[in-house]
Amino acid sequence: MDRQELFARIQYPLPQHAISRLIGKVAESRVPWVKDLFIQRFIQSYGVNMDEALQPDPAAYACFNDFFTRALKPDARPIGEQLVSPADGVLSRYGRIEHGTLIQAKGQTYSLHTLLGGDTARAAPFRQGSFATVYLSPKDYHRVHMPVTGTLREMTYVPGRLFSVNSATANHVPGLFARNERLVCLFDTEHGPLAMVLVGAMIVAAIETVWAGQITPLSGQVQTTRFDERVVIEKGQEMGRFKLGSTVVMCFGRETAFGNFDPEGSPIRMGQTLGALPGGADTH
Repeated sequence: MDRQELFARIQYPLPQHAISRLIGKVAESRVPWVKDLFIQRFIQSYGVNMDEALQPDPAAYACFNDFFTRALKPDARPIGEQLVSPADGVLSRYGRIEHGTLIQAKGQTYSLHTLLGGDTARAAPFRQGSFATVYLSPKDYHRVHMPVTGTLREMTYVPGRLFSVNSATANHVPGLFARNERLVCLFDTEHGPLAMVLVGAMIVAAIETVWAGQITPLSGQVQTTRFDERVVIEKGQEMGRFKLGSTVVMCFGRETAFGNFDPEGSPIRMGQTLGALPGGADTH
């Protein structure tokens, strides 16, 4: 058994939710010496670039979570053409959704139907479509933005485990992204349907959206909210954020194409062009 497999296996018996909520309480601490210590150690350990932050002074943040979800300067992330990355991170996997399955890692696939909360009608528009998975590492900017302009139709909270979402668990925990707690946000766009899936993970204290605030943790039941009033979010605008890091899985209809990517595993930035939209139209 190698180290990656051992790391994945030891997570099974852990009280994942209890650990995550405890870390969340510490991350919300307003005690100056506590939050300053955590922030400074984090910056040093992960090499966080504070020069691009709207507030570059680490001591100015009220708590660790405020630092972690920090805003960037307006010109820090130019928005490219066509379909763009929703976040900073690593483009871990992308491709076609074949036979209702997505690729998690080499030799590992998972179900579109399960990922989107177990609803056949919800999954149907994305069968034979495309997907892209962005992993946000601790050092990355942790706000999530729209890859294309969309109108929010539905939001579904799906309860689950909270395995870590790094490469070790992606390689060794079957169905990881369809197993962890997650928030599925469905949008209508002029280029077809879009599902933005914000996946929870170990020590992720919460997921927030710009239209509903903090979403997780909730009860142990799937909960769906439908939106009759129009909630339109423009391409490049923030749609949500992670309080501590995780993964975004984007699902698109069959007309959206990806191409000209760097190899899987390459670092990407929010706003970087990822692929082509039907007809080649842009959404600026």
